[in-house]
Amino acid sequence: MDKSVSDQTKRYVYKNQRMFALVDRIKLWPSRSGVLHGVKVIEQRGNRLHVVTHCGEEFLVYDSKNSRSARWLRNRWCTCPCPACKIPAWKLSKYSSTVFTDSARSRT
Repeated sequence: MDKSVSDQTKRYVYKNQRMFALVDRIKLWPSRSGVLHGVKVIEQRGNRLHVVTHCGEEFLVYDSKNSRSARWLRNRWCTCPCPACKIPAWKLSKYSSTVFTDSARSRT
């Protein structure tokens, strides 16, 4: 009876969207070292994003479809979670079962 999250359902996310919508929905942030951080707060400030992670890091980034972090999230290039953020296993399995697609059905 116990099924993992990836066996139960697939989640569809529109892949050509702004980084704010992507990170706000997934609540994960890829660092340049290849570590996934959990996002505590994300705010949109004009064309920039203010991101606060669970391990206490704060930074400003541009809101872009083609940014490094947006591409890394869509392509799943970051796999190891940050030990300080303590990302739960269900969130990692939910992220790994997410399908990034071009179709319009994921916009709802």
